[in-house]
Amino acid sequence: MSQLPSFVQLNSRKASLIVDCLTKTPSILYWGKVLSVASSVEMIRHLSTRQEVKCAVVVEAPISLSPLNGQGFTGAPGIEINNHDNAWSLGGELTKVNQCNEQTVEFVSVDQIRKIEVVHTLHLDKQSSVLTASTRIVNLAVKPLDVHWCAAPTIPVPDSINKILSFEGRWSNEFLRNEVDLFMGSFLRENRKGKTSHDNFPGVVLHDDKTDEHSGNCYGFHLGWSGNHRTRVEHLPEGRNYAQLGELLMPGELTLGHGESYQSPNLYVSFSDSGLSELSQNFHQFVRSNLLRPEVKNKPRPIHFNTWEGLYFDHDMDTLKSLAQQVSQLGVERFVLDDGWFNGRRGDAAGLGDWYVDKDIYPDGLGPLIDHVNDQGLEFGLWFEPEMVNPDSDLYRKHPEWALATEGNEQLEFRNQLVLDLTNSAVIDYLFKVIDDILIEYPKIMYIKWDNNRDYNHPGNLLGRPAIHQQTLAFYKLVESLKAKHPHVEIESCASGGGRVDYGVLSHTDRVWTSDSNDALDRLSIQRGCSFFFPAEVMGAHVGPRDCHITGRHISIEMRAAVSFFGHMGIEMDPRELTDHEITALSEIISLHKKHRQLIHSGDLVRMNENKFSVDFGIVKQDKSHALFAYNSVNEVKRTNPDKYRFIGLDDDKSYQLNLIWPTDLKEFSPSVLAKVEGQTFSGEVLKQFGMQLPAFFPQTSLIFELKQV
Repeated sequence: MSQLPSFVQLNSRKASLIVDCLTKTPSILYWGKVLSVASSVEMIRHLSTRQEVKCAVVVEAPISLSPLNGQGFTGAPGIEINNHDNAWSLGGELTKVNQCNEQTVEFVSVDQIRKIEVVHTLHLDKQSSVLTASTRIVNLAVKPLDVHWCAAPTIPVPDSINKILSFEGRWSNEFLRNEVDLFMGSFLRENRKGKTSHDNFPGVVLHDDKTDEHSGNCYGFHLGWSGNHRTRVEHLPEGRNYAQLGELLMPGELTLGHGESYQSPNLYVSFSDSGLSELSQNFHQFVRSNLLRPEVKNKPRPIHFNTWEGLYFDHDMDTLKSLAQQVSQLGVERFVLDDGWFNGRRGDAAGLGDWYVDKDIYPDGLGPLIDHVNDQGLEFGLWFEPEMVNPDSDLYRKHPEWALATEGNEQLEFRNQLVLDLTNSAVIDYLFKVIDDILIEYPKIMYIKWDNNRDYNHPGNLLGRPAIHQQTLAFYKLVESLKAKHPHVEIESCASGGGRVDYGVLSHTDRVWTSDSNDALDRLSIQRGCSFFFPAEVMGAHVGPRDCHITGRHISIEMRAAVSFFGHMGIEMDPRELTDHEITALSEIISLHKKHRQLIHSGDLVRMNENKFSVDFGIVKQDKSHALFAYNSVNEVKRTNPDKYRFIGLDDDKSYQLNLIWPTDLKEFSPSVLAKVEGQTFSGEVLKQFGMQLPAFFPQTSLIFELKQV
């Protein structure tokens, strides 16, 4: 056997990772700010020396990449398995280190007694400083091996970290932030809804109490998986901390035969010593470089019109053609026909599964509508919900056994629909064929909005086995098969809004629907939370109706437009309701978005620290020569005037011309600072450090500033 290295070090632009190979199984010795040549591994090892304490083990079990009960670790094990023998007490020993390249390493550990191999793969992206980590377990024994839990590599966290920022919510109010103090014991979040879920995003940010958006140490963790998942952050009694994320498997869901293996979903981790905004910039750069298809990334994201909140199920060919003409005149570039186009679909109670154009509504098929949409200069997109079925459908009447179910348990009602069993190859074959047939018949379909509108409450397949693991993989494979045959078709991941937003699904799709709520005030919080891990260009953001259909809130066109401006922009309303003023405003901001979309969809996001009165952020070009900044007033300030606005993210040594670019017609109570600064030149230093006095406005006012280097 070749000599094992004492350690492995991976470096990126901003971070260093050192894995200790001297212990029986590998463990992370250091993960943080990039180390200079003056700092050695031996120094860190010496400084890490821990002594025997009273009433405790002489040498603590390491927090290895997969800490194990069999090796004496009394925290949460990274692997839990059973073969009705001694597999539960898995030990293992590092046998091989494969340095694939300077950024990627693979650690192979083998338990010769139990005949089990564990492989940990780590890749540190050079530019973004995002670590991609996975764990693979291989059954080398003859006996079947039941896998109960196999986390992605466990990551130790410095003892200076004392805050946990998690992401939670509900339908139409996703990505809410909740911060708690690190405490002795486990912070544990689990999701059993079968998809990523609205209420429990598989991600967490750990930081110290001095960290804010622009300074301090922080670590971000995200599990790229669209099924059930578990997030654990534990502070052990002896003072050590770690984070552990993985797929949450159901009892009996995964059994490995001889030679078979299971690989955890990828865990994505990044570090910043300059605050939360830089941490997000790392993740955004990684998504842009590693997850998005080049042909989508290099194409300007088209402005959407989605028919849902404009028409719902009330489809009429003449109306649809008229709407396409209207929105084209506003500057829209893509027309997406939402739910209601297929057999028997007059509401949400029937038709799911029967993916054939309804000839009562479209007697000549979709061709005439697609041609008309294209004639207006618009791409055409179409809504599907392939994984679901209505009991009132031809498909279900023919194949009731194709729905997930658990024997003897009555199905819980949920939006009049059930979940199809994608672990059944006949179901996959059917879904591929019906979607493929539509795409072949209508080759000008350029976009699919792929929806998923219920939780998986009875996740048993035809064999009576738990299905979520294989169901999730089958969904990925189905999407990839359709993309391989129709590579020009872009696909959006929607699950009643943000119920399936993660790097797993984004690896197979091109856009996510951030939330079903188009309420601009809610969207400010939702999009801010989503932005911790996802860049603007993948976040669908639409200008909704004047009176929001979900919250009932009445919000001006100026603010609705300003909030949508900073995502993958679109409109979702009945354009026939628009006043002349609203038509003008929409046309202007769509034109403005097109002018600045390259910056919005490639620049560095800089969030201002949260406050109770406004939501503020900027998008800054990497060379600091151009920037957009948003001020969104949401509550009335306590004093007569708001605080100053500091344009953080600019270059101190550059000079910038400052202009207010939105709204184009601003009514003020009295002359303000805006008249003094418009078109004037200021140093980056004073814009950042001194800031600009904000004018006093009514709540629900949005301002967008442009700064260009002069």
